[in-house]
Amino acid sequence: MIVSPLATGVKIAMATIREHKLRSFLTVLGVIIGTGTVIAVGSIVTGLDSTVTGLFRNFGSSTLIVFKFKAAMRGNLSTEELRRKPLTLEDARAIAERCPSVQHVSPYLFPGFFNVSRARYKGNDVYRVELGGTEEGYAANGVIMLEGRFLGDTDNQRRLPVAVIGEDIKKALFPNVSSVGKWIDVDGHQFEVIGAMQRPANAMPGQEDLRILFPYFSMRKMFPNAQEHMLVVVAYPGKLPAAEDEVRTILRIQRRVPHDRPDNFWISSAEQMIEDFRNITSMVALVMVVLSSIGLLVGGIGVMNIMLVSVTERTREIGVRKAVGARRFDIIIQFLTEAVVLTGLGGLCGIMLGWTASQGARLIFPNLPTTVPLWAALLGVAVSVGVGLFFGIWPANKAARLDPVVALRYE
Repeated sequence: MIVSPLATGVKIAMATIREHKLRSFLTVLGVIIGTGTVIAVGSIVTGLDSTVTGLFRNFGSSTLIVFKFKAAMRGNLSTEELRRKPLTLEDARAIAERCPSVQHVSPYLFPGFFNVSRARYKGNDVYRVELGGTEEGYAANGVIMLEGRFLGDTDNQRRLPVAVIGEDIKKALFPNVSSVGKWIDVDGHQFEVIGAMQRPANAMPGQEDLRILFPYFSMRKMFPNAQEHMLVVVAYPGKLPAAEDEVRTILRIQRRVPHDRPDNFWISSAEQMIEDFRNITSMVALVMVVLSSIGLLVGGIGVMNIMLVSVTERTREIGVRKAVGARRFDIIIQFLTEAVVLTGLGGLCGIMLGWTASQGARLIFPNLPTTVPLWAALLGVAVSVGVGLFFGIWPANKAARLDPVVALRYE
């Protein structure tokens, strides 16, 4: 039976690894870390992509978000953006009255960017609650009630002291009882809870639902100095592009923007926000892959170093093989196979490391559906094998060029 040089090389490589376990592990440690990083980043980015894509699409295919500057996926704001005047309730009313493609507009009043609020019920406190004042139309943006009802137009017009709370506030303040009809203290003001909302499907992984929503005018009464608004605009089915054009026109008129100046506000649809998010995640993934390549480079140098040591240790063996008829090609295949087996095993260990990291991320963020995509696993193996081939060429060529007479005399 004739044994192929490839099979022989694999057997020799496995024997060498078994003989020098610690040395082999340290040699491919960089490959393990680099491959593990590729797998972990791939799984987390894939999970984030599916979650955040669902997040924005849950705003609805007919929904526009309007704010005074680009509020999502941003770093530092420009001086011009910071100086922009806030959107107003009058802007919302103008859009509702003068945009035929808009079904309804819901203003959303923020208490202030630096406001830190607290909700209390019978000695139990919840901090960092997210307060907002809005109207009945906000419920059309995908609000699902766990119990009770949402805010109504009567609540708003009569400025009633009522509120609806988020799921995590209900769990914290009313874990085993209904929240409806209970009175809570919010920053020293008393409000009756009329409903509890389910955590939105568009919540980020690990994000708590700490919303407390009041009728718009009740919120205005509670925070008379609040100015910042967000507008949630819902277009008629199939009218989203027309609605966006109409909203932009009305807001430019309302905010007196000259015809030769850009908008001093931001309008975005779900698809635009998804595109912005993917631009960010693609850059993050690219940076992580570049960083992981450093580990692969270190691992590759280690492989090349250990293969050069192996060539020196086995000089006499190489001489014997060449003396009995082994060709230069056979020697090259032998050493390249050893390098590929070594880095290939490192790549498999890296896949396990990356999978473990993705499972750890899922434990920390239960809402993050991390999965190891097939492309990441294949890329990890391909990269580790490529490292073995690239960094094994020089040692293999060095071994193949040895003079058999000189090699046989080597001690």
